[in-house]
Amino acid sequence: MNDTVVTVVGNVATGVEFRESATGGVARFRFAATGRRWDRQKNGWADGPTSFYTVWAWRTLGANLAASVSVGEPLVVHGRLRVREDEREGQRRTSVEIDAMAVGHDLTRGTAAFRRVTRATPFLTERHKPATEGEERGRARLRGPDQGRLPVHEGAPDGTPDGSPDGTSDGTPGAAPARALVTASTAVP
Repeated sequence: MNDTVVTVVGNVATGVEFRESATGGVARFRFAATGRRWDRQKNGWADGPTSFYTVWAWRTLGANLAASVSVGEPLVVHGRLRVREDEREGQRRTSVEIDAMAVGHDLTRGTAAFRRVTRATPFLTERHKPATEGEERGRARLRGPDQGRLPVHEGAPDGTPDGSPDGTSDGTPGAAPARALVTASTAVP
């Protein structure tokens, strides 16, 4: 199937509406994109016409949008373009929609702070059964307080936590050892 994929830069025009559905959550909002052109007569930039789109985002993207985006914020929306025509009250109407595949803040106009969302992994098939109590205790022991993160190494060959002469990261007595953390992941066969 040949989809028309677009990337549109603009601003959020309405609040993000999020609702749960049978296939997962869905978010919807209106998005305004205004082109700017160089006006030779005025010798400066001028706003062109504004195009409005209805943006749809499904499942995780929709939930993250609802938690992250508010009216007026500049965004970059990447997704499949859909143009629909229908007739209401005797008038033909055209609506332009984008099924979003990726959405992000436009960092040319401000800053953003990214926070990774952790969600429980659902069982993919019936053959995957919940862990027994002993297996879960073993996983909890591996995870520790870092919730799924494992240290890159458990100590240097000389027996100190990080290889420094006194067991500290910078040689300062009492300083905590430096540890790099790696996110643990599991592969599903």
